[in-house]
Amino acid sequence: MPNFVELWVYLSSEPLFGLSATITVYVLAHSVYVYLGQAPLANPVLWSVIVLGSGLMITQVPYPTYFAGAQFIHFLLGPAVVAMGFPLWERREELRRGWGRYVIAALAGGATAAIVAVVLGWALGLPDDVLRSLAPKSVTAPVAMGIAEKIGGVPALAAVFAVLTGLVGALSGSFLFRLLGIGTRDADWVARGFSLGTASHGIGAARALQVNADAGAFAGLALSLQVLLAALLMPLVARWF
Repeated sequence: MPNFVELWVYLSSEPLFGLSATITVYVLAHSVYVYLGQAPLANPVLWSVIVLGSGLMITQVPYPTYFAGAQFIHFLLGPAVVAMGFPLWERREELRRGWGRYVIAALAGGATAAIVAVVLGWALGLPDDVLRSLAPKSVTAPVAMGIAEKIGGVPALAAVFAVLTGLVGALSGSFLFRLLGIGTRDADWVARGFSLGTASHGIGAARALQVNADAGAFAGLALSLQVLLAALLMPLVARWF
C-alpha cells in the first residue's frame, strides 16, 4: 500500500498525468458512446468532464497540475477548428450562392440566443456581471471569455456558460429536431447542422459532424459566423446599454 501511494503521488505530479488521464477517459467514454449507437445522453465530452472532474476532486489533484499535461490536447483545439474549414471548401459553390441567407440566419440565431439568456437572467434577478457573462454563451468558450472581459462580465463564468450551452445543445438537439419535424433530407441536415453550430458552438458542431457530413460542415460555418459576429457586435451593443 505505501508503494502504491508513492507511485500515485509521483504520477499525479507529472505532466503526463493530465494527458494520459484525458485520453484514457475520453477513449473509454467514446467506446461506450459508439456501443450505445451514439445516444445523445452518452455524449463522450459530457461523461469525460464528469469523470475527470470527479476524479480530480476525489484525489485532490490541483487543476493546474492536471492542466500541465492536458494543455497539449488544449493546443490541438486550434488546428481542429481550422480543419473544419475543409468541408466548407468542398461546398464553396453552395456557399457562394447562399452566403447572404447564412449571414442573416447566423445574426438572427445569435441575437436570439443572447437576448433570451440575458432576459431570463434579468427576470431571475441575476447580478449585472453575470448577465454580461451570459450574453456570449453560444460562442465558443475562448472567444466568449474575451467578449465577457470586454463587456464587463466574468471570463471564467462565461467559459462555464459556454461549455454548458454546448453540452445542452449536443444532448437535446436530436429530440428538438424531431419535435419540430426537421427530418433527415439533405436540406434538413443543413438546417440541423447550422442550428447546432449557432446555438451550441464547437461541442454542437462536433456532435453534428459525428452524425452527418453536411450537418458537420454547416455547423462549422455557423460556429465561425457566430465568432465573427459576436466579437464585432456584442461590445458595441453593450456600450449602447
